[in-house]
Amino acid sequence: MSSQGRSGPPGNRGPREGEGGEARKLQEARVARGKQGKGKGKGKAGTGHGGRGSEAEGKPGLQRERKAAGPAAEADRGQEGEGGEEERPRSSGKRDEGSAEPGKEERRVGAGRRKDDSLERGQEQGRQACGGIPGTRTAMAAAAEDAAEDAAAAAVEPATRPAAGPALWRLPEELLLLICSYLDTRALGRLAQVCRWLRRFTSCDLLWRPIARASLNTGFTRLGTDLMASIPVKERVKLSQNWRLGRCRDRILLKWRYSQMPWMQLQDASLYLSQANFILAYQFRPDGASLNRRPFRVFSGHDEDVCHFVLANSHIVSAGGDGKIGVHKIHSTFTVKYSAHEQEVNCVDCKGGIIVSGSRDRTAKVWPLASGRLGQCLHTIQTEDRVWSIAISPLLSSFVTGTACCGHFSPLRIWDLNSGQLITHLGSDFPPGAGVLDVMYESPSTLLSCGYDTYVRYWDLRTSTRKCVMEWEEPHDSTFYCLQTDGNHLLATGSSYYGLVRLWDRRQRACLHAFSLTSTPLSSPVYCLRFTTRHLYAALSYNLHVLDFQNP
Repeated sequence: MSSQGRSGPPGNRGPREGEGGEARKLQEARVARGKQGKGKGKGKAGTGHGGRGSEAEGKPGLQRERKAAGPAAEADRGQEGEGGEEERPRSSGKRDEGSAEPGKEERRVGAGRRKDDSLERGQEQGRQACGGIPGTRTAMAAAAEDAAEDAAAAAVEPATRPAAGPALWRLPEELLLLICSYLDTRALGRLAQVCRWLRRFTSCDLLWRPIARASLNTGFTRLGTDLMASIPVKERVKLSQNWRLGRCRDRILLKWRYSQMPWMQLQDASLYLSQANFILAYQFRPDGASLNRRPFRVFSGHDEDVCHFVLANSHIVSAGGDGKIGVHKIHSTFTVKYSAHEQEVNCVDCKGGIIVSGSRDRTAKVWPLASGRLGQCLHTIQTEDRVWSIAISPLLSSFVTGTACCGHFSPLRIWDLNSGQLITHLGSDFPPGAGVLDVMYESPSTLLSCGYDTYVRYWDLRTSTRKCVMEWEEPHDSTFYCLQTDGNHLLATGSSYYGLVRLWDRRQRACLHAFSLTSTPLSSPVYCLRFTTRHLYAALSYNLHVLDFQNP
């Protein structure tokens, strides 16, 4: 019977055998449901909302339904849980963790955590490649973290030479410098846009130095001396383009109520300006285009207006309309004044502990700066004409005087500083009245002069003392009151009408740019001007102007 029951159709089976077949089918269905519950439970465990064992643990709704189903459903769930537990050993723990990571990545939506996602993906790929070998998970995680740290460090550190690219970039830097030294400004700028390493390489001062020496007002003298070593050469070349094109912004730094004949000097971050019988010291603000309105020092001592002053050896040496010379220490209250000439002292210069002064009384005098010998005249030179300007040679062996040219001799004469004897005349074709209002040495053998004859002249004592090397004429036949040079190619002059400042490129005769600074109907000369690589300062009768070439 039992053998027939097993081999026959279900309808021919006995009661116990039919119940046993149905029990087996029910058991297989429960095992299948247990497998599905295990898979869903793992997914929920990966997302962090359920356990590993069953689907119901991850879904609170199913838990409520099964509680309502009663004890029979609880028994079925127990069997399903057992089936689920029987299937767990078939998958390793490493596989479970790997399947949980994509769920983590789906929940991460913050852009700031992309680095963590890439690190986890690298760890998962490493685990899959290693086939679950013990200890490889920790090694791959450490390798991924090291790679992420290297990428972050590369973003912060300066660019290094690219490993791939043309063979030209793999040459030694010395050869690259030699090759790039033949490039002009435009080519270097384009080359700097290729990559970060070339941008750093083309910013080298050695590449820009020849370009800077050929540009206007970059801080290099004609002999190649760098006067502005603290500023990168490339930045100075950029500013030089504004000087060449005349791009600047005019501003008024100071105003005063009455007409003056101011003189000024620059030193570090300070500006010294004469106002009536005082010399005021102002501090520049960091931009260099504005001043602190309140002066930090006031130097006095003259009874009449200060006509001229210079800064030398931490001293201010001033010449006054009262015929006196004043000596002031910049960092103390020490002040000495003494009678020097019978009439107003128009000009003064000081170098190497020696003071020379020129006066309307047709004399020039030499004085010592030593504190124990102040006021003791060393030499008195009869110039036979009013002295408007004076300058000492950098070699401290001679000085030049510029006079009113009212006699039959040259207004420019050079005197020996030690003996006071005449050395030579400069020029022979000055018309009467061509007085020299400003003169300056550029080197021991070259000097510049300007004045009433509407010319700026450049003299080279090594070639000829009878004829100047170069001259520039004022287009409107105005008097040149003052001049200033950068020691190389740029020349700035101040004219007698409309506050006109002119910029000249000394390699050509025509004026480069002209700026009219008079803001009122009153016409004013430019009595004094000074400039740096970023700004030009001009003193007029009623105000002090600045031309800002850094922020035009």
